[in-house]
Amino acid sequence: MILLKNCRVFAPKYLGERDILVGGETILAIAENIQPPHHDFTEVVDIEGQWVFPGLIDSHIHFAGAGGENGPGSRSSELSLAEIVAGGITTAIGCLGTDGIVRSPESVLMKAKALRANGLSAWMYTGSYQIPPPSILESPARDIALIDEVIGIGELAIADHRSSYPTVDQFVKVIQQARVGGMLGGKAGIVNIHIGDSGSPFQLLDEVTTIPGIVHRQLLPAHCNRSRTVFNEAKKYGLKGHVDITCSSYPYFEDIEIKPSQAYWELLAAGVPLEHITLSSDAGGSLPRFDQTGNSTKISNGKPESLLQEVLDIIDHDESNIESALRTVTTNVASILQLSSKGELRQGKDADIIVIDPSNRTLRHVMARGSWLMSGYEF
Repeated sequence: MILLKNCRVFAPKYLGERDILVGGETILAIAENIQPPHHDFTEVVDIEGQWVFPGLIDSHIHFAGAGGENGPGSRSSELSLAEIVAGGITTAIGCLGTDGIVRSPESVLMKAKALRANGLSAWMYTGSYQIPPPSILESPARDIALIDEVIGIGELAIADHRSSYPTVDQFVKVIQQARVGGMLGGKAGIVNIHIGDSGSPFQLLDEVTTIPGIVHRQLLPAHCNRSRTVFNEAKKYGLKGHVDITCSSYPYFEDIEIKPSQAYWELLAAGVPLEHITLSSDAGGSLPRFDQTGNSTKISNGKPESLLQEVLDIIDHDESNIESALRTVTTNVASILQLSSKGELRQGKDADIIVIDPSNRTLRHVMARGSWLMSGYEF
């Protein structure tokens, strides 16, 4: 058992100063002044009044590597466990991305299994940018139904010169595969969508959601802050469905992208319900810049720590907004992806906990599934 004393708990709802008792992978109790039940078998850690948050859920991360838009030398490498944990991420949802030609969903699956074996919680989307989506078994629906780690399809690209430019009928068939696979496997069956900046990027989503049986909650469009034009459309779409804001690309494209923490405030001001807003890192993915002829002129790589940094930037702007900011990377994501044991510090939930020093906004400790993955800046 591990007993955390004197925590300022944001669950994400603020609970005040509490102690947290962890047993195995689970939170056993959150209360005032918990006494160690078995002194010889309990590690007691004084948190000293620092902020205690749920571990972050990253719904869009290329933990098995990605890229390749500028040739073999531009392929990004797998992310290490330490890189992910240093971003305060305790649950990671992997995706393939642009390269569904040479890379495979199997590589993402094995990386998810490796992360799980080393203490993190990890799931994945089967498929890639392309239609038909590559799969591990005979179809994406079978992947979702039969493979524990697979919870949906993605990231499927639309409105992008690297996409397959799916028709409405093709897109509907992918959504239906995700839906049926999710039903059979008891999973979200979500379609994670790469939103490009060609034409009207949300038009296809608007068209498919007019079809009976297809609802907005089955779709999670990402990169909604990639440009002012795309973001203005995302504000309208967000009134009806989910919008995901990408964090890791902003420092590289600050001339065209909306800073994620700024996007959060603008979405709320536009009337987008808080429960529709999520943030993800896109870490490990390549961040190419293309010229007007479609040639790649520069490639960078996203970093996992961007997710926590943007959440802290929201908090820096208004510290009274801690609960709402945390929901975009905890309870909102857990609800959309149907991860019932994640996203909240509560008795019976998984013991995924991060500790932040409020004086300098630094990450001090990370616990995932009841085990320390980072303690006092050490892994």
